[in-house]
Amino acid sequence: MKYLFVLLSLICINTTAMAKEITTQITIKATPEKVWAVLTDFKKYPDWNPFIRSVEGNVQVGEKIKVIIHPPEAKEMTFRPIVLTKTDEKELSWFGTLFFRGIFDGEHRFEIVDNNDGTVTLKHSEKFRGVLVWMFNTKKTEAGFILMNEKIKEIAETQQ
Repeated sequence: MKYLFVLLSLICINTTAMAKEITTQITIKATPEKVWAVLTDFKKYPDWNPFIRSVEGNVQVGEKIKVIIHPPEAKEMTFRPIVLTKTDEKELSWFGTLFFRGIFDGEHRFEIVDNNDGTVTLKHSEKFRGVLVWMFNTKKTEAGFILMNEKIKEIAETQQ
């Protein structure tokens, strides 16, 4: 009973103290529409995406989807997050948990910013919170974000 109390106490602690964040961005010479089209063509992910290998389900706000990631030099992982935002040509985000909220939570976000000069900035980030976050090394996941960003850039800039 004592251990259960300790565990529940840890979960109830404000988990913002137990947080990590990955933030990457890349400038792409393309329109927001073109970048959005590459980002949201989930059926083609297995063909080109080095990090997010699969996104399945109804990718609409409030819906649960299935996401399979494969960070470089790490094991493939499957998550079932809930879509938080989906604003065409601007933003897509989802929120997932490990077991239940407060243990290991992640909010994954893509933002497309029109630079009004024929380029966009793709911001790709994730905020992690929870009592187990301190154990998580973000380096492989960040490397996966960067590889994915570069591939989106390559595809968007070469498609006509």
